Amino acid sequence: MYLFLITFLLLYGGMHLYAFSKLREVFRPRTSLTWFLIFWMTVMTIVPLLVRGAEQLEMEQTAQCIAWPGYLWMGFLFIFASMLLCVDVLCKLYRLISRRFFRQLPVIDPQRTAYSCVLALSLAASVYAFTEAEQVRSEQVTLSSAKLHRSVARFRIVQISDMHLGLLSQERRQMRIMEMIREAGPDLLVSTGDLIDGKLNRIYSISEQRGMAALLASVPAPAGKFAVLGNHEVYAGIPQSVAFSSATGFQVLRNRSITLENGLSITGVDDPAVNQRARIEPFNETALLATVPPDSFHLLLKHRPEVPRESDGRFDLQLSGHVHNGQIFPFNVLVRLKYPIPCGTSNTQKGSRIHVSRGTGTWGPPMRLFAPPEVTIIDIVPN
Repeated sequence: MYLFLITFLLLYGGMHLYAFSKLREVFRPRTSLTWFLIFWMTVMTIVPLLVRGAEQLEMEQTAQCIAWPGYLWMGFLFIFASMLLCVDVLCKLYRLISRRFFRQLPVIDPQRTAYSCVLALSLAASVYAFTEAEQVRSEQVTLSSAKLHRSVARFRIVQISDMHLGLLSQERRQMRIMEMIREAGPDLLVSTGDLIDGKLNRIYSISEQRGMAALLASVPAPAGKFAVLGNHEVYAGIPQSVAFSSATGFQVLRNRSITLENGLSITGVDDPAVNQRARIEPFNETALLATVPPDSFHLLLKHRPEVPRESDGRFDLQLSGHVHNGQIFPFNVLVRLKYPIPCGTSNTQKGSRIHVSRGTGTWGPPMRLFAPPEVTIIDIVPN
């Protein structure tokens, strides 16, 4: 976690420095405004640490007051810096091509007007991203399998992933998600990690009354509710995370498999962050998958969209999340470099299938740009 924070702060601080240098170079603000920008960007760079510290000290209201402006600014800066970088790259390419091949072309330098347009467009995109994060969509997937018992006309699985319940959670939005799940009428409800985010004091205090735990627990799922641990459950504390998941009605599958009454098998594996935190050897996923009867439909719940070569073909459907489809464009490009399996449903090399959710909530900025949140409805029908 500390390595992640250090890396994040270096990158985030560098992004602030890049944006500040461009703003100062092009707009040449007055001295007073320059010092204000320095102060503002310095404070915003360390806001994640301030929020984390306030949470640890159980200063919930203070943490919320800091988190909202800090994370909204973070989303805006991601978009603004990305657009600035695109303008700079295009201008440099133009100069290079014009000098190399077309010496008669006029030299173009980014002027105040161009950067003003970038600033305005970034603000508009940020507003849109905030509204898009509220527009949760239902993604319908239908799969056929010869392993499903023929007495079952349809088995419906509803997947939520990366809810990130925490300081910025809004009960109105969560109730709308629960209503979508209820309307879908799942036989099985699954959570593929990162159900919570941060310390659980606030979530527990709400759950004791009318909060998310009560809402999730009230959603019927005749075949059961199952969850796996993501990396953020590790950051929040595994015992507390498991206790909260249990309070919401989920049975947490930690490197084990179960078989339902209809013959469908479910395997859940811990996120690698669990082993990293405990400093133990990685769990042998392939050995666990090999224990499942081959004639049953095998559902694998796994937070990260990774399919080791040894595990491929040993399950029928893997449900994952973690990547958020980048959450804010163009970070989906960077995500694909680390996790090449795309969001949506696809086939593996050995014929298994995997669905990677874009996530139901948000991490950090309560914003999504060209990566709308989803509740996934998966219907399995017999061949």
